[in-house]
Amino acid sequence: MSPTRHGVRVRHLSDDDWDAVVALEFHTYDPAGLSEGRAALESRVRASPSTCFVLHLEGRLAGYALALPYPESAYPELAGTDETAFESSNLHLHDLVIAEHLRGRGLGRHLLRHLSATAAAHGFERMSLVAVGGSDTFWAGNGFTAHQGIVPSGSYGADAVYMSRTVVAGRAQAVDGTATAGMTATAGRAVAGAVTVTLDRTPAAARGGGQEARAVRVPAPVPGAGKPHAANMSAPRGSSTHRQKG
Repeated sequence: MSPTRHGVRVRHLSDDDWDAVVALEFHTYDPAGLSEGRAALESRVRASPSTCFVLHLEGRLAGYALALPYPESAYPELAGTDETAFESSNLHLHDLVIAEHLRGRGLGRHLLRHLSATAAAHGFERMSLVAVGGSDTFWAGNGFTAHQGIVPSGSYGADAVYMSRTVVAGRAQAVDGTATAGMTATAGRAVAGAVTVTLDRTPAAARGGGQEARAVRVPAPVPGAGKPHAANMSAPRGSSTHRQKG
């Protein structure tokens, strides 16, 4: 659990959080046809509960991040419920979302910084995500590099882009404090939604400085051990498959 700062607290997700998390996910992604439903979201947490968090502001749930080890350049199937626990040096950020009325306060950056520190502490080497809804500009400002040709057209929306970055101890705060100046993280799925942190299903509206990244769904691949069966994951098909919700 992170220390409270200005009424902000980050902790691991618990059973009591699900109603609020599911409602927030639906409100954020349903308009774009990217909402997964409770069963799929719960499967992400069961696969890696230690890398899934909720953010509270003044005692109320204001956002969440779901990340799990996943093979690099691969990502969870949208709305799929596979619970395979991969052993990988890549952390995939599947979803990162901040409530719409609370965006613009730096809460998304705070949550990303917390997740980045967790990735470093757990020994992950990279983070990955699938940026959706034009959020790739925002994530690029946070140190992520786009990899074209991994996410097939339509799997995570028309503009989905797979992105990743190296995990470096102490780097998250510097990236957050400098490169993201003037941008506001609003929601991200797994970008955010990984370690390679893959942000899965993270729709964002940031297309340049001063614009707002609303959500990023970023699925991250787990490099190394525990190779998944083809039926359990979405693999590259000539275009990067990355869901970045938050």
